[in-house]
Amino acid sequence: MAKERLKSPRARLFVALDLPDDVRAGIVDWQRTALSDPALRVVRPEALHMTLVFLGYQAEKDAKAIARRAFDLDAEAPAVELQAEPVGVPRGKRPRLIALAANSDQVVSLQSLVEERLVEEGFHEPEKRPFWPHITLARVKRGERRAPPLVGDPPPAAPFMGAELTLYRSTLRPQGALYEPLARAPAASVQRQ
Repeated sequence: MAKERLKSPRARLFVALDLPDDVRAGIVDWQRTALSDPALRVVRPEALHMTLVFLGYQAEKDAKAIARRAFDLDAEAPAVELQAEPVGVPRGKRPRLIALAANSDQVVSLQSLVEERLVEEGFHEPEKRPFWPHITLARVKRGERRAPPLVGDPPPAAPFMGAELTLYRSTLRPQGALYEPLARAPAASVQRQ
């Protein structure tokens, strides 16, 4: 079985909580003005999400089993409240990305459930660092010495309910990663099967 897995084509996978369309649209409108500096590579609208579990490279043939296990939860859609002030990560003079942190004990609990299920099946090893609920908004381009200052009003920060859980394939490219949804489940209807 292990040898068969090693021979299978590999895909870089992660499980994410997708945003409702109106929340995504509000962030995109804000990005157009606040993140317009050419030193930044803004995250495309379809790529805005909250990563719950990054799985790394997995056998492509396991994607359905991973989705089944990740979505095999008895959980309600989590309430999310975004912070009104974007943060540079790492903090300090040379951040490499700009993100919106989220306050949500429910997202932290959901992430823990998803991670636990995937660890049980051998698809994931728990992270050593604590989970940080956030949405990446932009990355500082290679060769740029620092993140430019943000301009304009703060981003929209109204509370919302997480929309969907999605298993994504991530394909790395020079102009930014391409995310392809492989499986989805509405967050409000994710139930034990």
